Amino acid sequence: MTTRLRFADAREAAGVAAFLGRLLRYDRAAAVRLQGAGGALAIFGKAPALDVVVVRTASAAAEGVGPLDVTVSAGELADAIDGATPAEDGGLDVPVPAAVTGPPWAGLLPPRTGWQPLTGLPEPDALRGAVAAGVKEFKAKVEALPEDKRTRSELDRIGADIWGRRLGGTELPLRAAHAAQVFGLLRGPAHLVAAGNWLRLRTPYGSIALRRTGGLPGLGVTPR
Repeated sequence: MTTRLRFADAREAAGVAAFLGRLLRYDRAAAVRLQGAGGALAIFGKAPALDVVVVRTASAAAEGVGPLDVTVSAGELADAIDGATPAEDGGLDVPVPAAVTGPPWAGLLPPRTGWQPLTGLPEPDALRGAVAAGVKEFKAKVEALPEDKRTRSELDRIGADIWGRRLGGTELPLRAAHAAQVFGLLRGPAHLVAAGNWLRLRTPYGSIALRRTGGLPGLGVTPR
C-alpha cells in the first residue's frame, strides 16, 4: 500500500511546497527527511551554506503506515504536492515518494524531547533587522574586494565573521536567524530552546536547529 500524506487543506500543502521550493533553489538534488505521527508532520532539510537544520511543520497525517520516518527527494515531493487534486472536504492526499539514501546530516537530527527554554533572544523585529544588516554588510565587504581577491575562501571568511556573531545575550549565531528568514519561518513569536548540544530557534511555522559546537557534515558559511 502506497504511503500518502493527508494534508488538512490545500493551503497547508502549499506552505510545504514553498518551503521545498526554497531548498531546491540552492540544491536541485536536495533531500528531506519526513517524520510524522498523530496528524503532525515535520520536514527536515539542510539550509545551504548556513550550517543548520531547517524544520518545517505541517498538519498532515500519514496514511498506509504507522509513524512515518523516511528520507525522500525534495523535488519529487514538491512535484507530488503540485500534482495532487484537493478532495471534496478540502484536504489534499499526496503520495510519499520512494525513499532515497539520506545525506549525512539526515542521520544527525536534533532530539525530539528534553528542550529547555533560554532567555536573552531579541524580538522578531530585531532579529529581522540584524539579518538585514548582516546581508548589507556582507555585500558591502564583498564589493570592496578586488576581483582577484573574491575567492571562495575569502567569501567564507567574511561570512563566518558576520554570521557567527551571537544574538543578544544568547549563544545563538546570527546565521540561525538568517536561515529562519530565508525559509519563511521568522514570523510571529520566536523562542530559543536547548537540549544537550543542540540549540533551536522555534517559531509557529517551524524551527532552525544547530549544534552549539562543531557543525553539520558538508556545510559552509557563505550566504547565497
